[in-house]
This record gives sequence, structure tokens and C-alpha cells, in this order.
Amino acid sequence: MNTPIRGLDSGQLLLIAAAGLLAVAGVAYTAAVGPERPEVAIGFGALIAVGELARLTMPGNREVAPIGAAAALGYTLLLDMSGVPLEHSAFQVVAVISVGMIAGALPHLAVGRPPRLDAVARRLLTGALLAFAFRPLAGPLSDFTRQVDPVTGQPDPNWWPALAVMVVLIGLALLADVFIAALLRAEQVRTAFRVAVRDEINMAFPLGAAVAASGVLLALATHSMDMVALLVFAAPLLVTQVAFRKYAGIRATYLQTVRALSRVTEVGGYVEPGHSRRVSRLAVAVGRELGMAEPELLELEYAALMHDIGQLSLRDPIPSGATVLTDPGQARRIAELGAEVIKQTGVLDRVAELVRRQCDQVAEEPPVSSRIIKAANGYDDLVGGSTDRDRAGAALERLRLGAGVEYDLEVIDALARVIDRLAPFHRL
Repeated sequence: MNTPIRGLDSGQLLLIAAAGLLAVAGVAYTAAVGPERPEVAIGFGALIAVGELARLTMPGNREVAPIGAAAALGYTLLLDMSGVPLEHSAFQVVAVISVGMIAGALPHLAVGRPPRLDAVARRLLTGALLAFAFRPLAGPLSDFTRQVDPVTGQPDPNWWPALAVMVVLIGLALLADVFIAALLRAEQVRTAFRVAVRDEINMAFPLGAAVAASGVLLALATHSMDMVALLVFAAPLLVTQVAFRKYAGIRATYLQTVRALSRVTEVGGYVEPGHSRRVSRLAVAVGRELGMAEPELLELEYAALMHDIGQLSLRDPIPSGATVLTDPGQARRIAELGAEVIKQTGVLDRVAELVRRQCDQVAEEPPVSSRIIKAANGYDDLVGGSTDRDRAGAALERLRLGAGVEYDLEVIDALARVIDRLAPFHRL
């Protein structure tokens, strides 16, 4: 989902403002002094535009443009082309990246799919940081790649100094990108900064490392292949991006299917409208409060959405679908039947286990996700869609009476913090 300006937090606005100032400064400086090797700048800028045009959204609502990022990285690290040194400045790198991003975004804007401004700004800022760190070193490093053997008079290039500097600076740039992304994500999804850093490292860093390797190879290939290197590397990068898009599409299809299944109980009148969605959102918020990683949160979301699907086996629906008010034995049977239904998918066995164990007592040591679902479900069974604080407080007190036996005290405490933060200003 695209982020409108009015929905941006202060961190996002600051990032966008910084990137905007850099873009203006880069374009203005390049226009004033004139571009260095404009044909090279146009070639890389075109590839950046193609990458932005083919951007995709990865799990966790992360917008990425692998081809554009690799092209930007390659242009930043260029030392020479066919033996001729390239001396473009860091400001020109910023200008090329900015113009390429804008050109790639225009078709999306024309059809009403604007890019996420914070994601674009982060990509530009990371590229600018690397450019200002590397471009002042490009001249001295290119001397090593063009050195001549004093005895034979033949070319004797030494790429190791350049490669070492590239690897170190790229590593620092990736860490800076992870840090910026974690700061933004911690604020957006209300999770601890350390958890956001861990998630960014696990989810985004591998793709960043692959893009970095592609950018380095692209920069090195131009030494002997000239501009042909852009065409040679664009093809495999495009294939890789298509694979990522398919993966992201499969993940999205899973979630859409699970959401559709969760609505069956509502359509059939077994639970109140919106119950599964509210329990899912509340459970994920509690999971974040407890510091769960993104893969765990995804499983928790699936299980919370389908936690009541076993009620379809009932001849007579439970009043309002409130399993918290029914016999514990019946609630356990509903959970077990729901788990069997989920297992039939053949790909959600872990989710089925979380649903099956949602009615276990604390002494039986159910998974944390199952404990969260039980607490979130109990709360919503008692409160529903109401945002009344007194009703919420009474429901939490009722759940606390079962803490240590039916409910995990740590989960109840986390649930109370989430409710206090969200109600009555937000409706789950």
C-alpha cells in the first residue's frame, strides 16, 4: 500500500526531505559544471529507470528495485571504461540516480501507482552515502588498475586494492541501510528497534548482498566490455527480479487465501463479523510487543485468522461464536477440528499446530503464538468491536483471573499494553 504524505511519520518526512535536498543539489551541481561522459551517465540512468519501473514489493511491505539498485551501485563504483578513467563526481552519481528514479516512477504515477516515498528516499540516500565515500578514492584506485610493469612495459593491473575498498564501503553502506530501515520500521509497526534490526538483517540483507555483488561485477565488467556490460548484466538481473516477484506473489496469494477461509465462519454466522480480522491484528500487535521475528509473526497471523475454523463442524453455533464462554472440552475439540482442516492444505502444518494448541493450559507449555491467540481471542470474545475503555478493562481483568493457568501472564501484560496504546483511538 502506498503511503500518502499525510500518513508519514516524522522519521519518514525527515528522510524524504534529506533525499530531496540531495537530489536537488546533485542535479544543480551537475548542470552547473556539465556532466562527465554523458553517454555513460545516460546508459546507467536508463538501467536505473528500468529497475524502478520493474520495482516490486517483498514480504513485510518492503518495496525494492534490485535492477535499479545494482545499476546505481555499478555507476558509483565505475573506475574506467575500456581503459579510460572515469572521473564523475559523487554529485553526478546522485543526479543520475535521482533522474533515473524519477523516470522509472513516471509510468507508475500515470496509472495511479506512485512509489513509496520513504523507500525511494532510502535507496537514494544509501546510494549517495556510498558515492560520497567512494568517488574521492576512484582516481587513486584507478591508478592501480592501469599500472604498467616497469620491466616489460606491459599492462599489469592490480585490482585487489580497489576490490578491498569496494567491499568495505559497500558493507558499511548496507549496514547504514539496515539501520535506517530498522529505525523507520520500528516506528511504523511499533516494535523494538533491536527486533526491527534483526528482521531487516534476516529479510532484507540477503537481497542487498546479492544486489551489491551484481553492482560490483557490473562496475568491473565495464573495464573490458564497455557499455555492452549493461546489456549483458541486465538480462540475468531481470530474470532474478522475476523470480523474486513470483515469490512475493505466492506469499500474497497464501495470505489472501487464508483471509478468505477465515471469513467462512463469519458468513456462516458462527462468529461475529470482523472477529477473525480483529483477533489477527491484535495477536500480531502482541507478538511484536513480545519481540517475535517476522517469520513467526506471519505464522501467527495465519493461525489467528483461522483459529475458529473448527466451528464449521458444529451443528448448533455457539452464541456469538464466543469460545471463551463455552465448555473447555468443546473449545479444545473445535481447535483440533480446525487444525485438521488446515492440515489438508499440505503446506501449513506449523500453522495447524498453533491452532490445535490454542486451548492448551499454560502448564502444557503451548507455543507462544498459541498463547497469544488464546488471549487475543478471549479478549475479542468479551469486547468485540467496542472501543469502550471500561469494557476493555473488565475483559482484561477477567483474563488476568486465569493468568498462570489458562493464560500466560506475560502475554496478558503485553496485551494490556497494546490495548492501552490502541484504544480508544484505533479500532482493531
